[in-house]
Amino acid sequence: MRYDLVIFDNDGVLVDSEPISNRLLAGYLSELGHPTSYEDSLRDYMGAAMHRVHDLVLERTGRRLPEDFDDVFHRRVFAAFEENLEAVPGVVGLLEKLTVDGVPYCVASSGSHERIRVGHRKTGLDRWFGDEHIFSSQDVGRGKPAPDLFLYAAQRMGFAPERCVVVEDSPLGVRAAVAAGMDVYGFTAMTPTGKLAGATRLFQDMGELAGLLTT
Repeated sequence: MRYDLVIFDNDGVLVDSEPISNRLLAGYLSELGHPTSYEDSLRDYMGAAMHRVHDLVLERTGRRLPEDFDDVFHRRVFAAFEENLEAVPGVVGLLEKLTVDGVPYCVASSGSHERIRVGHRKTGLDRWFGDEHIFSSQDVGRGKPAPDLFLYAAQRMGFAPERCVVVEDSPLGVRAAVAAGMDVYGFTAMTPTGKLAGATRLFQDMGELAGLLTT
């Protein structure tokens, strides 16, 4: 293994949640008078913490989102997760191999702790991630593309940033990893390769990743 620690993004990397959450986000913003397509949501908010949604809407329209926006949105998302959420194909096999090989790993997500845990319980990934291996933008002052979350995860796990690799599928996440001084492997299953410029390597199938991390 070329690295001491593998840091996974969550949404779109471990759980196949990006299509679900971005369709719901686009629909809810449109309901509130901020016309947003699914493609708009992916472009502007994929991989971002919720404060980015509030910040961009305020910047573009001069209007604040309702105080209960996050609560309402997350209720809709969690309900949809219970119906449709699945683990990303190949993730369980990858986690099994990392565990057998004794390679430490964790998750560092823009999503809340509750969102991470709801998704992991639904998909069975909770068996692979204890509380000490879960880090959220809630734990730091700034979300991606700031490097704070990845640096915090590395510090808590006890590894130097330059010995860590991040697995990401969003442009904001790639920027955050680069800013943290970490290598980053860009997962292109639903993100065009051109949008992950700056990634150390690109890959399309999670089943490929174990081999890539050792070469």
